[in-house]
Amino acid sequence: MSVGYRNPYLADSENPIAHGRCDQQDCTELSAALPPEGPDGDPDGEILTESDRQFTWLGPGHFGGLISGLYPDGKRTIWSNGRECIAKLDHDTLEVLDRFDLSHERPEEPSSTQADWEAGVTGLDADIDGDVDAPVVHAADLASRFMTGLDGIYALLDNEHTLFLGRKTGAVAYAETDPTDRSSPLVEKDRWDKPPEVEGFFVGINMTPDGRLVLSTDHGWLVSLARDFSDHVAVQIPGAAEHAAEHCARMEIDRGNTGYGWVRTSLCCDDAGGVYVSSVDHTHKVVWTGERFSFDEADGAWSAEYRNGTGRGSGTTPSLMGFGSDDDRFLVIGDGDDVVNITLFWRDEIPDDWEQLPNAPSRRIAGLGAAHMGDPSRVEIQTEQSITVSGYGAMTVNNEPGSRPDWLPARGARLLCFFLGHHKRFTPFGMHKYQWDPEVQTLREAWVTTEISSPNSVPYVSQGSDTVYTCGTRNGKWTIEAVDWSTGESRGYWVTGDSRFNTLGGGVHVDGDGRIIFGTIFGKTRILASPRD
Repeated sequence: MSVGYRNPYLADSENPIAHGRCDQQDCTELSAALPPEGPDGDPDGEILTESDRQFTWLGPGHFGGLISGLYPDGKRTIWSNGRECIAKLDHDTLEVLDRFDLSHERPEEPSSTQADWEAGVTGLDADIDGDVDAPVVHAADLASRFMTGLDGIYALLDNEHTLFLGRKTGAVAYAETDPTDRSSPLVEKDRWDKPPEVEGFFVGINMTPDGRLVLSTDHGWLVSLARDFSDHVAVQIPGAAEHAAEHCARMEIDRGNTGYGWVRTSLCCDDAGGVYVSSVDHTHKVVWTGERFSFDEADGAWSAEYRNGTGRGSGTTPSLMGFGSDDDRFLVIGDGDDVVNITLFWRDEIPDDWEQLPNAPSRRIAGLGAAHMGDPSRVEIQTEQSITVSGYGAMTVNNEPGSRPDWLPARGARLLCFFLGHHKRFTPFGMHKYQWDPEVQTLREAWVTTEISSPNSVPYVSQGSDTVYTCGTRNGKWTIEAVDWSTGESRGYWVTGDSRFNTLGGGVHVDGDGRIIFGTIFGKTRILASPRD
């Protein structure tokens, strides 16, 4: 089966954009490292020592790590955007080559220090058996201090070594004083502020096949922006003018924040101008023609309703599935139902003989897979992670904590998984994969495991190793789990250690040498193991 395409205007690497490529699949064709086998040949765990891994302190919010193309010296860099700085690291050593301070973005707040980050980690790892509420209070304090108001989470790195961030009210470009020198300083190259008519905050960024940036706002606007910021085109997606402002205002009142906008997540792009974005109860394909956004069916555009029992909409960035001329081609999301469904939409024309599925609100829906984690009786489970897609497989994880203190509001459940998922009282378990069968055109359950925990990470597939990797937890420590993509069986794990190694909602990736690399709560980590021969 064909795999996703590489946009030639992005950096030529395994991870130039959040979720890996413009298709947002979170997978690579490369083979990746596996944990060592036990004495009987079965998968086993390995406790990593300092010599087995690299770790670099960077500060709060460095979840992603974008890998550059090659410089004239044949080397690469890793670019990381956080709350307090933009950092450029040596690809091989994770040594910081330069930092661009972002303190001017929040002049009223003092910058944090490594002592602050180490104290934060210590508090998260405190013994929960003594005072069960203390770590929760500590996590809430950390979230308030270090993660509130994160701006520019989604980013991309282009083929000219320019980093683009979608800030809340515009876009910013960061570059090097000498793009041929990996060690040259970082500078703010340019800044674009959205015009007054474009309502809301930017939440997503991607790139169309002609090398233009495309951004979305939580109020349902799409903007196509030239990379030199010389021109832009802005439109509202269908339904935004009628519903977006009212929905965002209601969510802010009901939930106390704006994290549940009319559009909540980023967007994905195909190789023919298709731009895919989900609003609160519909998913939309909008077509960029090179000059304008089209909502015309004649150009391939569509809007389709999805299930939304919660009323809050999809919390997953859309992903593409199928790329060859003979492939069935889909868009994949996790819907907004009380028990989230892995949902496949026909990406192009709906087959003439296709009959609308039972309980599907749109004929465009090709498959509904309830991600109940092996318990069909459960009444609620949602996910904030993009659905991991490889081949015709689509998988999600359980982000619902094992328990919640009575005094903590329901909206605080994510706090427990994201910061305290390694405490057994809160640990969630479960990974659930569905597989499209092209012979009978049906989405079937492939496997479910309830033995492995992935509290908050975005899993990533190495097709060469037929393995999906995620950040997990065992016995109060954080781990990187390796799971057979075809069967769901564990292929082993690495014990990385304390809360320094918590991905906190970020993804696990594979570098060009097949080594596991990931952003963490306050830094970057790489496991120094290469693929097995």
